[in-house]
Amino acid sequence: MLTFDLGSNTLRILEFDCTTQKRIQAYEKIVRTAKDLHKTNLISQSSQKAIFDALMEASSLFDFKSHQCFCVTTQAMRKAQNAHEIIGKIERLFGLKFEIITGEMEAYLTSLAIETALAREKLISDTYVLFDLGGGSTEITFSFQGKKISQSFPFGIVTIAEQYPENTSEKVTEILESINDFIVSHNNIPQKYLQLVTTAGTPTTVSAFLQGLDYAHYDHQKVNGTIMHINDFELAYQQLTLMEVEEAERYTGTNRKDLVRVGILIVQALMRKLGFETCVVMDDGLREGVALFHCNHSTHSGV
Repeated sequence: MLTFDLGSNTLRILEFDCTTQKRIQAYEKIVRTAKDLHKTNLISQSSQKAIFDALMEASSLFDFKSHQCFCVTTQAMRKAQNAHEIIGKIERLFGLKFEIITGEMEAYLTSLAIETALAREKLISDTYVLFDLGGGSTEITFSFQGKKISQSFPFGIVTIAEQYPENTSEKVTEILESINDFIVSHNNIPQKYLQLVTTAGTPTTVSAFLQGLDYAHYDHQKVNGTIMHINDFELAYQQLTLMEVEEAERYTGTNRKDLVRVGILIVQALMRKLGFETCVVMDDGLREGVALFHCNHSTHSGV
């Protein structure tokens, strides 16, 4: 099967084998779906072109017609007034039917992928705090012995980077006040939930960067399960800041240096807020969760 995750910053595609529960091949492309969305409430023409170009490129790598395709899209399309127009055009051009899923469903499917990944990496898989820092939204999940509660928040690296290019760190601190009500009932978070897990472009990019992997040679197997200290993010931030744009983008990807730097500020603030000095980084995320959901369900409705 093929699963598609059209996020607020990135298009991610996965070819997945349900029998072996393993990825066959994967694809991702920065498309900046949420670019200027906070100003216009519309997916811009440049973002639409990037999405269509990426799907055209992917169609040469994957046979869309011979696979079952399950396609989801998230916060940018949840907000955009022209979302259904674009989804309709994608269906006409590529035969792909994208579903706009809720933040709660996004969190559920991502946690499904994370639990499978944690078990694969021989880590505790039923007790954790998870945050998925996306381009337009951030999902946080508390799981204690398999009992989960999640919430989606409408902030992400693209929206914060575009709206607050100055005094970003202070603005991040203000924005994260929005999660207070959700986390206030969870006492002694690190002691109870044992581990903080993150799946998102920023921590995976930083993990790869600190291992000396550039964007073109990113290796999800080397990133999955890495333990990163909050100081590692500070080190990456300082090193990327000092680099010229061209050198930095060897590691972050094109037009992502500033986004990754903003993402690092958010990751650090979230770690402090939740009380963890370290986090487990996972490449697995929403597209893997969609695949696992459909592998485990004989009926394919609702996602």
